[in-house]
Amino acid sequence: MDRETLVKLEQLNQLSLTSQEQDEVLAFFAAREADWEALAAIDTENIERMVHVRPMTNVLREDVASQPFDREDLLVQAPESMDGYWQVPQVL
Repeated sequence: MDRETLVKLEQLNQLSLTSQEQDEVLAFFAAREADWEALAAIDTENIERMVHVRPMTNVLREDVASQPFDREDLLVQAPESMDGYWQVPQVL
């Protein structure tokens, strides 16, 4: 990044940086650019892409259909029931 671009970004973002702050920002971006250049120089042609830093495993249980409750046991808990279903007040 050059000073001209930085001044445009200052205006766009309504910032007012001192010349010392501008120098610090430019030095920061120069260092990041050097980092990117160093990374770009590394041959990664035969390296498999990594999605996560640590291996991810599914810790969930198997998705198996089951009926954990008996219908009659559930209907006992209902305030009222009719024809094997919970009966609730009508909501409009």
